[in-house]
Amino acid sequence: MEYLNITETAEKWGISPRRLQTLCANGKVEGATRFGKVWMIPKNTQKPIDGRTKASKDNMASLLKKDM
Repeated sequence: MEYLNITETAEKWGISPRRLQTLCANGKVEGATRFGKVWMIPKNTQKPIDGRTKASKDNMASLLKKDM
């Protein structure tokens, strides 16, 4: 499995490296693994939905309705 570091993944997702570190530490990034002091994220991992905004909550609600 190929991994990307915090800087590479943050650039790919359009967020700051610090925000990505927080997401990893809070368990929001699927497959993120910490090797010593370095977070590594699987290359094919999708960016998690940002739960801080109403638009993302509306999007999540529509996704859940679609699954039912």
